[in-house]
Amino acid sequence: MISYIIRRLLYAIPILIGVNIITFILFFVVNSPDHMAISQLGEKHTTAEQIEEWKRERGYHLPLLVNGEEIGVSKLTETIFFQKSIKLFIFDFGSSDSGRNIGYDISNRMWPSLAIAVPNLILGLLVTITFALLIAFFRATYIDYWAVIICVALMSVSALFYIIGGQFVIGKLLQVVPISGYDTGFEAIKFLILPVIIGVIGGIGSSTRWYRTIFLEEINKDYVRTARSKGLSEQLVLFRHVLRNALIPILTGVVVVLPMLFMGSLLVESFFGIPGLGSYTIDAINSQDFAIVRSMVYLGSVLYIIGLILTDISYTLVDPRIRLN
Repeated sequence: MISYIIRRLLYAIPILIGVNIITFILFFVVNSPDHMAISQLGEKHTTAEQIEEWKRERGYHLPLLVNGEEIGVSKLTETIFFQKSIKLFIFDFGSSDSGRNIGYDISNRMWPSLAIAVPNLILGLLVTITFALLIAFFRATYIDYWAVIICVALMSVSALFYIIGGQFVIGKLLQVVPISGYDTGFEAIKFLILPVIIGVIGGIGSSTRWYRTIFLEEINKDYVRTARSKGLSEQLVLFRHVLRNALIPILTGVVVVLPMLFMGSLLVESFFGIPGLGSYTIDAINSQDFAIVRSMVYLGSVLYIIGLILTDISYTLVDPRIRLN
């Protein structure tokens, strides 16, 4: 297993280099160092000297990818890309364009993001898998028919509607919890309840329908017919056999949301005023802070690769027939 993990980590290096290059190119296709300087300094009363000074202080006075004025290796190293990106591989995020320590910001803001994402993920899985199993149990009945219609209707509703509707009904009319804001310690719980509830409800439609499809596919397989022929009840067949054999596609779906588990939901954090990594990223995009954007994209890529490796390992635990080699 160790050799497999090392091999996968080595495979990840060219992927991370590619992600860095693509992020860099896409960012500077839209922006230029001059635009970034004006955005940080303010559009009014900004002189050309101030812009050049801002760029030089932050290393944006260099060429983007190739420095034609240098010779040898310096053609590549004396560039914005090399100076800004190479330290990411040792997780040295450096400073933002506004002068803040990115590593310090990430270590502080990851906790509000996790406080929303972890209960959202766990509760969402429990609710949607339970609903999907119930629908599979009542398959080919009116319950199944209407459940699918409700799922499709829930999928068709925009996430913004859930957020705004939840804030209006639960926060403003019922006044059960605050509409937005955040606090430290146990006081933070009252600010997390509403975004978690809305996150779970917003994911019920699509997730339940997807898990229902997986369970119905498993129900028609030979091992299920064999289990029924042995006299097992339908409940035991569903919960003991179908659910266990459906864990691999479920794990595959979970790994997709692992980066978001850490980075937080961009929309939810912005609407509810949660100072997590999602709102941190949105603020960085709005202020054209390339240092933060590249750090968050890189961090998301690393988490996704780690999630894939953990998923492969979990496959072997769920199904002993699977070998990592």
